[in-house]
Amino acid sequence: MARHHLIDRTAPGLEDLCRDLCGVQAQVMSSAELACWTRMASLSPEAVHNALWKHRTLVRTSCMRQTLHLLPAADFSIYITALRRSRLAALLRGMARFGMTSKDLDELNAMVVDALRSGPMSQRDITQAIRPKANPRVVAWAERFWSIVRPAVVEGLVCYAHDQVETGAKRSNAVFVRTDQWLPKQKKIDELAAQQFLLRGFLRAYGPATVQDFAFWSGIAVKESREIWNSLADEIAEVSVEDEEMAILSEDVKILANSSRPQDVVRLLPGFDPFLLAHAAKDHMIPDRHYKRVYRNQGSISPVVLLNGSIAGIWSCTKKGKSLSFKAELFEKLTKSQRSKVGDEAESLGGFMGGAVTIEMSGN
Repeated sequence: MARHHLIDRTAPGLEDLCRDLCGVQAQVMSSAELACWTRMASLSPEAVHNALWKHRTLVRTSCMRQTLHLLPAADFSIYITALRRSRLAALLRGMARFGMTSKDLDELNAMVVDALRSGPMSQRDITQAIRPKANPRVVAWAERFWSIVRPAVVEGLVCYAHDQVETGAKRSNAVFVRTDQWLPKQKKIDELAAQQFLLRGFLRAYGPATVQDFAFWSGIAVKESREIWNSLADEIAEVSVEDEEMAILSEDVKILANSSRPQDVVRLLPGFDPFLLAHAAKDHMIPDRHYKRVYRNQGSISPVVLLNGSIAGIWSCTKKGKSLSFKAELFEKLTKSQRSKVGDEAESLGGFMGGAVTIEMSGN
């Protein structure tokens, strides 16, 4: 919780926050904004917007688990390099079923980069520009599996631009831009060094964990994840968590041993919050009887009430005009003080979202 800035909400800034969390999932931008808000007491939605589209200290792109994340722009090439091989292998396996090769992929990427030479374009416009030139098999594959831009995203050649940048695009039609035109100059990094950077960051933020957790979180196959894990053997220490062997960074052993469990720390985490996504098993946070209320079908994850690191309930908030209706469904009996803290967090959420809040709590 401390590494996630959930205890004192004093993250030093958005760039450092995204670095500390190894990225903030941003499939749904409103959830990403709330994930930052719950860790930074004075944050405004405009701050996230400016970091992405004005100052460009953050970048939105697809990375871990093939999902969109907010990353520090300065670390962009590290994440791309760490994940590229495993993600390209998955792409090429799918392309092979359409009789396509790596040469087809390279030609497609070159066409995407050329189409974007004059600046940001919507996915629809890129596709229309490329379709007359591309191999019909490539178009058929792209339209069936995500988009014609996907390989260029995996390669780090393009990233997401602001939905409204010069295109007037609807929010459902993503806008892309060349990274060499959008981001600061990136430093080249060796693949293994990039993967080790990723693993160190994961263990620092999400340990104790297992190699299976790292594979689950990163989307890298277990075999390759184990190779990365073994390459850092001198920096990793084993610990026993409820009779299960797990690992943390060796440098964190004393810190963890001298730490104390937080008392009555309540936070509202949005759906898809990074804190909820790192481990393959979730029984350290939520009992089986409530699991499906949080981790729902089709990969949906509910917003949760977090109490001392465990999930104590789910919540929702709807806005109508300048009014907000906050509802929490609690899984366990909370003390009067704890319920009051849930209310305090809801009031803070109202300040972030810009509305007066009515609060309703049900359950135990």
